[in-house]
Amino acid sequence: MARHEELPVPTFWSLNAVYGEGLQLEEAERRFDNLNSKFIQVFAQPPDVYARSPGRVNLIGEHIDYEGYSVLPMAIRQDTIVAIRKHNSKEAEKVLKIANVSDKYNMCTYPAEPDQEIDMKHHQWGHYFICGYKAFYEYVKAKGLDVGPPVGLDILVDGTVPTGSGLSSSTAFVCSSTVALMAAFGVEVPKKEIAQLTCDCEQFIGTQSGGMDQAISIMAKSGFAELIDFNPIRTTDVQLPAGGTFVVAHSLAESLKAVTAASNYNNRVVECRLAAIVLAIKLGMKPQEAISKVKTLSDVEGLCVAFACKNGSADPVFAVKEFLRKEPYTAVDIEKITEEKLTSIFANSSSSLDVLNAAKQYKLHQRAAHVYSEAKRVHAFKDTVSSNLSEEDKLKKLGDLMNDSHHSCSVLYECSCPELEELVNVCRNNGALGARLTGAGWGGCVVALVKESIDSQFILNLKEQFYQSRIDRGVINNNDLGLYVFASKPSSGAAKFKF
Repeated sequence: MARHEELPVPTFWSLNAVYGEGLQLEEAERRFDNLNSKFIQVFAQPPDVYARSPGRVNLIGEHIDYEGYSVLPMAIRQDTIVAIRKHNSKEAEKVLKIANVSDKYNMCTYPAEPDQEIDMKHHQWGHYFICGYKAFYEYVKAKGLDVGPPVGLDILVDGTVPTGSGLSSSTAFVCSSTVALMAAFGVEVPKKEIAQLTCDCEQFIGTQSGGMDQAISIMAKSGFAELIDFNPIRTTDVQLPAGGTFVVAHSLAESLKAVTAASNYNNRVVECRLAAIVLAIKLGMKPQEAISKVKTLSDVEGLCVAFACKNGSADPVFAVKEFLRKEPYTAVDIEKITEEKLTSIFANSSSSLDVLNAAKQYKLHQRAAHVYSEAKRVHAFKDTVSSNLSEEDKLKKLGDLMNDSHHSCSVLYECSCPELEELVNVCRNNGALGARLTGAGWGGCVVALVKESIDSQFILNLKEQFYQSRIDRGVINNNDLGLYVFASKPSSGAAKFKF
């Protein structure tokens, strides 16, 4: 029997296969009815097919997927649905029209040209669809598949993943767009290939993604979190302990990953690469060999562990403490070690060159220490879930790991912000066993582990102690509070619908 990731994205003819029963199904029926009506209103014809892909919350393993390490997210019920109609070749207009059910977003139009460049200087929401569009055509070309000449497309989008929340609204959009395109053109692809494809295509929007968000959005299973390994992408089901639930709470500080990439997200990717290269050189590799071979901290973990073992330890952080100083490095400091200009090392990556232009210093010790310690916490989390501990002790241990993760993200990786720190403290003060920022950080959401018996009271306490003052100031509307704080169980991954 084929592994889950080897199977194609499933096609369903009814909504309850994905949305279950009760209120969630009723809400989904309203959304799809509205989507169909609005599609006909905007484009005068119904869509051919629908695709949905969920957002996600990462339970543990932050900023380590792009360093080659395993992560442990789960899909949430909030998703992005893309309705699409493929024009026939006789229709004259070769244009991609991308509309949204929300009046907040204007219609975007693009030429039906797979090789078009995305204008990064003028960020538009439709760019995320074009990421999937370009990736789709690159894929079919690489596989030698004939999908005919480019034709016009009508696209309508409905998303319930809050933007800038750290819950992967952009990934849900890119993934649902790519799945919709494959469905419209009749291309069947294993889930793991779509996950890799949608990860790679985020380069078109200027972020150096690690693959976690795409993997869980495409491959999630209802009822399970997933341990995701990379190179190659594969998933392992993780059954979370009974008696606990995860509450997701938005800090209301938006995390605009693509917009702030050079100073935040991509900056950390560059710092980690530099830390890995410097460690490799300090541990005996020739500078030119390190520059050409070492891409991530996982590439030098073996060297770090070998050094640690000679000194009575097996922890790669031992080598970090020995060879990377805590004081920040300048570009000149690093170039003395690498014997090469940083602009030369990153010459093939325009997004990394943007980082070099913006950065004044590089904190190599702190970034490497976070990555290696966080990678250990992911496996400790999975081992705890499958251990013989009582459910009570399991929940306590998982909460402790989440708290340690947040401390590392905040202090070593510096990807928190005042609003996240305040919200984490409110969560812990109201009975959360563990609470941590989730997603890229610099805004977005907190995930808190709480006993299921108190989740309703916990959410009420968050409303009173964190959200009420924001409601009073008009930052959010009281009626929208359910969008910003909710309990979540693991949901299913991408799907196609034909009615």
